[in-house]
Amino acid sequence: MSKFDACPLPQSRYDRIVMGHGGGGRLSADLIERFFIPAFGGDVLRQREDQATVRFGDGPRLAFTTDAFVVKPLFFPGGDIGRLAVCGTVNDLAVGGAEPMFLSAAFILEEGFPLTELDRIVCSMRSACDEAGVELVTGDTKVVDRGKADEVFITTAGIGLVPSDRNISIRSARPGDRVLLSGTIGDHGVAIISLREGIGFETELRSDCAPLIGLTRAMLAACPSIRSMRDPTRGGVASVLNELAEASAVGVRIEEAAIPIRPEVRAACELLGLDPLLVANEGKLIAVVPPEQARSLLDAMRAHPLGRDAADIGEVVADHPGMVSQRSVLGERFVMMPAGEQLPRIC
Repeated sequence: MSKFDACPLPQSRYDRIVMGHGGGGRLSADLIERFFIPAFGGDVLRQREDQATVRFGDGPRLAFTTDAFVVKPLFFPGGDIGRLAVCGTVNDLAVGGAEPMFLSAAFILEEGFPLTELDRIVCSMRSACDEAGVELVTGDTKVVDRGKADEVFITTAGIGLVPSDRNISIRSARPGDRVLLSGTIGDHGVAIISLREGIGFETELRSDCAPLIGLTRAMLAACPSIRSMRDPTRGGVASVLNELAEASAVGVRIEEAAIPIRPEVRAACELLGLDPLLVANEGKLIAVVPPEQARSLLDAMRAHPLGRDAADIGEVVADHPGMVSQRSVLGERFVMMPAGEQLPRIC
């Protein structure tokens, strides 16, 4: 353990909400553990999956998830808040092995918001629903005073069915398993911040926002024994791998050279001082699979349009349980879960 350098985490006990509490990192986890788990924490909530899986009698298992979207700007290369809301909810179901079926959506609209832009968002949501094969069946709208909601906030919920023989969980990783990543990282977060800050590049940076259900179906058909899947949204790859290591009581070791990053995203991260491992993605997933099936699963992922840049980025290990390390030409270092939020309001 002494060969790694680790920085102490900043204070996590605040008496007010700070932006970092919404970043998907350590402060978000502390907020959940401090308030929500003690208040509501039954066995399902304590599993801390991206979706709750519940059973009604002898019937099929139901997957249920909810999310809120506050992205700024509302429209960005590769998507908008409407497409993001549908894809984010569908993906939380898909990575749990569920077949997404129905969505709900609640809109908080600011007084004065142009109806032409609302129409654009709604049409985008409908298109994303069609792409993912889901139906939006119920919803709600609220209007607040001008200046009180920053134009539009959207909250969604989704339900799907999980086959009885499918058990995918963040608690299932075992030493020796391989860690697969479905494609390039950082595309969404860097596209948002580049647009927000007016940073131009020769190649337009586009969000990777996409519904992953087609990819997860192909993956599960090729490898039904996938142990775990997660989409690395807020907090990026670093948060997902740390959550996996902690939940499964294992270590994770990744190879820096194996992680796919677009040159323009790498350049933007260097310019802005960002770690790509901490940047949000909206159309990627991480899968943990038994080592003997990693090659066939990787081939199946690369055969799908959303997995053509898939890579084997590392392994699950028995040493340093609960921690993630990264090997590079400079040696090995710990990859910590982000304490706060590098980029607020990106999803």
